[in-house]
Amino acid sequence: MVDSTEVKEQLDKSFSRVTDGLYKNSGINLRFSGSTCVSVLIVGNKVFCANVGDSRATLARRKEITTGGQAGQFKMVGIPLNRDHKADEPDEQSRILNAGGRVAAYRDMQGNPLGPARVWHLHEDIPGLAMSRSFGDAAAAEVGVNAIPEITEMNLVEADKFMILASDGVWEFISNDQAVNIVLPHYQNNSAEKAAEALIREAMKRWQEEDTSIDDITCIIIFLNIQ
Repeated sequence: MVDSTEVKEQLDKSFSRVTDGLYKNSGINLRFSGSTCVSVLIVGNKVFCANVGDSRATLARRKEITTGGQAGQFKMVGIPLNRDHKADEPDEQSRILNAGGRVAAYRDMQGNPLGPARVWHLHEDIPGLAMSRSFGDAAAAEVGVNAIPEITEMNLVEADKFMILASDGVWEFISNDQAVNIVLPHYQNNSAEKAAEALIREAMKRWQEEDTSIDDITCIIIFLNIQ
């Protein structure tokens, strides 16, 4: 039997060790540098997801469709394994405000808000981080941003076919269900590499259609075989 408490404790310790290593041994200037992290650990038929920031893990599950009382049709749905740590999430914003920070969108020359809510120092326009948890980002850590992972667990079932782990650049213009359907043909052909390439290409295409820049686009595809 899986000891969920023990697994979560070890995951929490691993994130703490990464933070310690970054500050003590990396030699990286962390004042305005940092990273999100989303990770999954499968123990038996249970998956644990630990994350900081706005990268996301999504599970593809085969779901039966019932129409008119008739069964037998199926579709694939995307189930997020974690939430995105956005600065305006109520509990995340509360922590930042209590630590002496503020949460607001960037404003243009006319004072109009642009883009997502960001983390700032109370009386300085730094660092403008668009997430509430991350590794590093020392300036943001001074006003409540941390690298304490939020850890979830879920039982895997035979209907679970694959997982997608991706940075926020993938999820900006692609929903969980859309990502699953982009990957699905390549899952059926047993090619995780082509699945990742297809998802990255689609994410880039949508950025080019919507914006003048492209955010970080990274993904990992994991095919499952749950008995």
